[in-house]
Amino acid sequence: MKSAAAPVLPVDAGSPHRRNRPSARRNVVLIAAFALIALIALLVTFPDLGPLHRVLLRRPSAGREAGFKAGCAQPPALLPSVDSGFDKVYDGISGAAYRNASIRRLSGAVQVKTESFDDLGAIGEDPRWDVFYTFHKYLETTFPLIHKTLVVEKVNTHGLLYTWKGGDGSLKPTLLMAHQDTVPVPAETVGSWTHPPWSGAYDGKYIWGRGSSDCKNQLIAVMETLELLLEADFKPRRTVLLSFGFDEECSGTRGAAKLAGLLQTRYGDDGIAAVVDEGSSFEQAWGTLFAKPGTAEKGYTDVHITVRKPGGHSSVPSDHTSIGILSELITEIESEQYRTRLVDENPYYTQLQCGAAYSPEFPHRLKKLLGRRQSSGSHRTCKARPDRLALEAAKQGPEIKYLMQTSQAVDVVSGGVKVNALPERATAVVNHRINIGETTRVVKDRLTALAGAVAKRHNLTLHAFDGEEEPSSIMLAPSTHELEVAPVTPADASAKSPFAVLAGTTRALYGEEVVVTPGIMTGNTDTRYYWALTRHIFRFAPGLDPEDGPGLGAIHTVDEKISVVNHLNAVRWFMLFVRNMDEAEV
Repeated sequence: MKSAAAPVLPVDAGSPHRRNRPSARRNVVLIAAFALIALIALLVTFPDLGPLHRVLLRRPSAGREAGFKAGCAQPPALLPSVDSGFDKVYDGISGAAYRNASIRRLSGAVQVKTESFDDLGAIGEDPRWDVFYTFHKYLETTFPLIHKTLVVEKVNTHGLLYTWKGGDGSLKPTLLMAHQDTVPVPAETVGSWTHPPWSGAYDGKYIWGRGSSDCKNQLIAVMETLELLLEADFKPRRTVLLSFGFDEECSGTRGAAKLAGLLQTRYGDDGIAAVVDEGSSFEQAWGTLFAKPGTAEKGYTDVHITVRKPGGHSSVPSDHTSIGILSELITEIESEQYRTRLVDENPYYTQLQCGAAYSPEFPHRLKKLLGRRQSSGSHRTCKARPDRLALEAAKQGPEIKYLMQTSQAVDVVSGGVKVNALPERATAVVNHRINIGETTRVVKDRLTALAGAVAKRHNLTLHAFDGEEEPSSIMLAPSTHELEVAPVTPADASAKSPFAVLAGTTRALYGEEVVVTPGIMTGNTDTRYYWALTRHIFRFAPGLDPEDGPGLGAIHTVDEKISVVNHLNAVRWFMLFVRNMDEAEV
């Protein structure tokens, strides 16, 4: 038999039950609030604790997307004012007659074998320089209007400077660059080419040969642009300069350095409106086509390591020869990489914002980390802590990782002269490309510490960058060619700036679905000598063949080539850019 239920008694205002209920509820609410605050603090401190981030730390989507777009402004397509003469020659680029003539021009340029070598002697003494006389003659014959109308100067014999004087002397000039030389073709690789490397062969789609995409294509496109503008009777307001070095592939000390010196004397610091040189082009990422003009370059330094040990007969060796000790040091160097770190000046940070704003396939975790970084109010990362955003981005592959990390590569090793003689001297050269936000001092300090530890273990003297060498020692020496990180070009497309002109020109030619973002060069171009002339340096290969996709055409290797569509689009881009810069108030 069920027991009777206890009666429910009414609780009046004076009941103790009534008095205690609000206090209990407040306690529960306070406890829950404190628990929630503690949990959020825990998740902020330890960001890898799980999916609760998505619930507790989610920011409003609209605000976040707006923040990303603010960091990646995209200007509208920019076209120059209507001009019937210009429109006629511009439209003519699409015709078969111009296409065929352009193929002949670029093919002929490739056929002139303008190799440059690291061991070239003095100009006028080493006959290998003389090929540039042939190349100059080819340009004079191929572009008669330019050589009749513009001022042409030979700088240090083989450097070319063309000046098309504008009507308004108050406007800073536009400077277009390229280099005449190419890397050599090793004799042992010639048989591996689909078409001979100096043939300039055309197969119906591509022009093949050394220099076809690095960078005689850009040089010829610039020359074709000015020839067409002269045909259209264009009268520039803003002076247009062309500067073509001839030893870019061996650091540009005789070519670009001398050309830049002359321009510096003539126009002074910040005397140029903008520079466009060879560089990066387009990239397909996260379902989006990006145009990536290089607005920054990593720094550069080589470190020469020498280990000295007493010689002797190899039948009575020491426990560790100079080669063995050098190998030990190399192992120490390679056992740890430089930190992956993304500072706010690095253009790849802007590309991440562009991807988060416009790319449908942008990774969720990358967007979350980017949003957290953006909301922090500072994009500089603490050197003592792992940069989680950079580490996550680096998972895309080494080509992305090294946009955010100083690289090291042991490229040259030598030592020993005889199999039965102990090596008295062993050397190695370690190449470094310096990350944005770091300096060559970071490399020198690290190698000094590693070499010091190895020297101590083997009772050797350490000479770190002091210029001294002695027996029983380890010496570290810098290369003669050393370069700090380049100044970063301003890249705010929402302002009246050369970058906005470049971005608007690119979107006018290729469509507004193309996202223009600043890029970073892991290598160095001739612009290293032009830093004082302008803040606005763009290392950009503006040609694109939509069917061929992004890419630079196998530069520095077998089967270098360029599609004709890519080349003709480069001509179109330069024609629009020159006129847009001429009309721009920047």
